[in-house]
Amino acid sequence: MTPEDVLPEPLLEAIRGRAAGYDRDNSFFIEDLEELTTAGYLRLFVPASDGGLGLGLEAAAQCQRRLATAAPATALAINMHLVWTGVAHVLAARGDNSLDFVLQEAAHDEIFAFGNSEAGNDSVLFDSRTAAVPLPGGGYSFTGTKIFTSLSPAWTRLGIFGKDAQAREGEGELVHGFITREAAGYAILEDWNTLGMRASQSNTTVLDGVEVPPERIFRKLPVGPNADPLIFAIFACFETLLAAVYTGIGERALNLGVEAVRRRTSFKNAGRSYAQDPDVRWKIAEAAMAMDNLYPQLLAVSRDVDALVEHGPQWFPKLVGLKVNATETARRVVDQAIRVSGGSSYFRGSELERLYRDVLAGMFHPSDDESAHNTVANAWLGPLED
Repeated sequence: MTPEDVLPEPLLEAIRGRAAGYDRDNSFFIEDLEELTTAGYLRLFVPASDGGLGLGLEAAAQCQRRLATAAPATALAINMHLVWTGVAHVLAARGDNSLDFVLQEAAHDEIFAFGNSEAGNDSVLFDSRTAAVPLPGGGYSFTGTKIFTSLSPAWTRLGIFGKDAQAREGEGELVHGFITREAAGYAILEDWNTLGMRASQSNTTVLDGVEVPPERIFRKLPVGPNADPLIFAIFACFETLLAAVYTGIGERALNLGVEAVRRRTSFKNAGRSYAQDPDVRWKIAEAAMAMDNLYPQLLAVSRDVDALVEHGPQWFPKLVGLKVNATETARRVVDQAIRVSGGSSYFRGSELERLYRDVLAGMFHPSDDESAHNTVANAWLGPLED
């Protein structure tokens, strides 16, 4: 099944046609979500035997790349659902069925969101500022604040984690679970008013003693880096699908730049097309070469995850390297596309203007530039000496 089969052109064009309005109004992509749900897009990772499309990470990444060429904010928000269903798929492929219920519920169109990010927590998955307090019977209550919760208006299942400070002899234990939309003890702040990616409506979520029953607690891990398969699965799906979205942004920007160059003419050069200008041609060529380097990296990393390739300690450098390369490449390509497109791209309402704002969000997603370079340096050179 190809991305064109999953996202046929009429559906993609309908989504593209709404993107500017969502951005202008700072509104959630309700119609996109309804149409994508009807098309089975939220069931990309669900096995075909359960009514899903039965795809792996490589195919899902290519679908997300295609969706992002039409509506980056829609694709970014859908990513969060696909991360959780992708994690369940990646774990199951490695013999870990602890999140099979995620795929089963996704088969019935439950919408999953990612509620792990916290302001000021640069440890990301290896520590938490959210308190997880054990309850009688094995459940936990969670109190803390989660930021960048994409799909805030629509999720029905929210994955969260927090720290039980009393566990593991005072070192703490990280507790992972899911809450449902109907749970009491949380609030969604309508505070998403951003430079770009506005349609994702990634609002802040305040947890105020929200309870997770024992059957929805799916992992307890020690504080700090560890080799649990859940950590690999989250990084593999999050970084790869994120890279796919930004690859799609770069792809769209390059195509828009080419269209603009062919359309524009030079007054001083007797009306000749800017496609004949050597300086403009150089900029288009530079952008195209950058994208040509990115496409095979996205394919190789996602394919290796599907194939259960064992890269050992090099896996995390490959994943964070892909994310940084994708987000930075897309940013440079959008910049070049704007440079060759002329002043019209500077006006509100221009698609390139919107892409210019959307692509900047890439620098805020984990792993950030500093963390990624540290990860890669440690893999090749070992940790810094005390």
